[in-house]
Amino acid sequence: MVCGGRHRVSSTILGIIASGGAAAAGATSFESIATASGTGSSGTITFSAIPGTYKHLHIRGIARTTTAIDDDQDIYIRFNSDSGNNYATHAVRGTGGTVGTNELASTSSMFALRGARGNNSSSNTLGASMIDILDYASTSKNKTMRAFAGNEDNDTTGDVAISSGLWMSTSAITTIQLLTAADNWTTQTTFALYGIKEA
Repeated sequence: MVCGGRHRVSSTILGIIASGGAAAAGATSFESIATASGTGSSGTITFSAIPGTYKHLHIRGIARTTTAIDDDQDIYIRFNSDSGNNYATHAVRGTGGTVGTNELASTSSMFALRGARGNNSSSNTLGASMIDILDYASTSKNKTMRAFAGNEDNDTTGDVAISSGLWMSTSAITTIQLLTAADNWTTQTTFALYGIKEA
C-alpha cells in the first residue's frame, strides 16, 4: 500500500511522546502526514512523497503478519527504495528474564526488532512499535533511526526491544518502506507517519 497526503492532529500528543525524546529535541508541532494499513496480500507498506518541511519523522504502528506461527516478527525498514547493503542496526531485547543483543552491518534494510506477531498468535493480538528518524531531510549527513518495539501473547514468546539504525546515505528521505520478514501484513496492521517541527 502506498500513502501520501497530510493532515493536522492535535499537538497534545506531545505529552505522550515526551519520553521518546521528540519533545526533548525541541519539538513544538507534531503533525500527521499519512496513515497506511496492510492489505493481507503484500509484505510492504510504503509512505511516499514525504515533504521535507519537518525536522524529524516519527512512525507508530501495530502489526501482525500472515506468517503461520505463534511468535514475534521483525519489522524491516528501507529508505528511498534503497535495497543495497547500506544499513546497519544495533539492538537490545528482552524475552521474559533473558536479555540478548543483535548487531547487523552492511544489510539491505534496517529493522525495528519484534514489532509484530505471527498469525497463529491469539486473535486480535498485534505487536507495537515507535520509530524516530532524525534529520531525515538533511543532505549533509547519514541518517539515523531509533526504535522501541514489543509484543506479547500471554506466553513465553513475547519480546521488547530498543534498537538504533543507520542508513549510509546523505540523501534526503522521501520514501519509507516497512517490510515483513516473511509473508504479508494482515489487514489489522496500521502504521502512522508524523512530522515533528521545531520552534
